[in-house]
Amino acid sequence: MAKVYYDLDADLNLLKDKTVAIIGYGIQGRGQSLCLRDSGVKVVVSEMEGTPNYELAKKDGFNPISAAEAAKQADIIQILTQDHVQAKVYLESIKPNLKKGKALCFSHGFNIRFKQIKPPKNVDVFMVAPKGPGALVRKMYEEGKGVPSLVAVYQNASGNALQLALAYAKAIKATTAGVIETTFDEETETDLFGEQAVLCGGVSELIKAGFDTLIAAGYQPEIAYFEVLHELKLITDLIQEKGISGMRRGVSNTACYGDVSRGPRIITERTRKEMVKILKEIKTGKFAREWIKENELGRPNFNKLLADGDNHPIEKVGKQLREMMPWMKK
Repeated sequence: MAKVYYDLDADLNLLKDKTVAIIGYGIQGRGQSLCLRDSGVKVVVSEMEGTPNYELAKKDGFNPISAAEAAKQADIIQILTQDHVQAKVYLESIKPNLKKGKALCFSHGFNIRFKQIKPPKNVDVFMVAPKGPGALVRKMYEEGKGVPSLVAVYQNASGNALQLALAYAKAIKATTAGVIETTFDEETETDLFGEQAVLCGGVSELIKAGFDTLIAAGYQPEIAYFEVLHELKLITDLIQEKGISGMRRGVSNTACYGDVSRGPRIITERTRKEMVKILKEIKTGKFAREWIKENELGRPNFNKLLADGDNHPIEKVGKQLREMMPWMKK
C-alpha cells in the first residue's frame, strides 16, 4: 500500500522564512499562489507581461516579475508553465539563479523524467501534485478542505526534501485530504498513460466511433450525439462519486446488463495489448521524444490532427445542441 501523509506529518513552520516563486500564473499557478499566501508563505509570481494571466495576478494583489528575478529571490521555485516550455524557461531564467540550498518544485514530472531539465546536485527537487485543477484546489482551501495530492522526491540535497515538500503540501491544505507518496517516474508515466489510453485519447475515439456507427446505420446526428457524448457526463459523475460498481447500481438494470455483457466486446484483448504498447512507448521515452520533436518543428502533425478532429461531424451537431442548453453557457 502507498504511504499517505496527513496534517500531523507536515510542519508548516519549515516555510516560515522561505520565499516561494510560482513560475506561471495559469489555473494551477493561481490556485497554489493564493493558497500559499493565505497560509502565511511569502510568494512571488512570475508571468509574462501583457498576458491575461499577468493582469489577473496583479488583480489578485501580486506584482508579477520575470522568471529570472523570481528564481533569484526564491528559496523554492515551483515551475508551473506548460510542459513544452519548461526546459526553455529553466535554462534561460532559472538555472543561472540556482544555488546550493534552493529547491525546485514541480506538479508534473515530465521534464525531470525525460531529462529535459537536469538540475544541479546541490538543490532539492520534489513534486507536489494536486489531483485536481487549480480552481478546485483554491475552492477546497477556502472551505477549509484540501484536494488529495501526490508527493515525490527526485533529489534530496538538503536531507530535508520530503519534509519541505510536505510543508508545501500542507500550505495548500493537501495534507488535510491526504498526500500519497510516489516517484517522478510513476507519476509521469501513469499520467501520460491515463491521458492517452483512457481519459482523452481512449474516450474521444470511443465517442467518435459510437457516433459514426449510429450515423452509418441511418440514425439522426442529434440523437446519436445525446446517446454517445452528452450522457457520458452522467456516467462519469456516477463513477467518480461511487466507483464502477456504484455506477452500475445507479443506472437501469438494462444498462447495467449491457455494460457487463457487452463492454468486454469493445475493450478486447487486442485493445489491451495496444495499451501495453502505448505504455511501453511512454516508459522508453519514445512518446516524449516524439512530442519534443513535434514542438521543435512547429507542431505540423499536432495541428493537422487537431484540425481533423475539429472537422468531425460530431463537432457541428454538438455546437448546435449545446446552444439549446443554457446551463452550459458561461
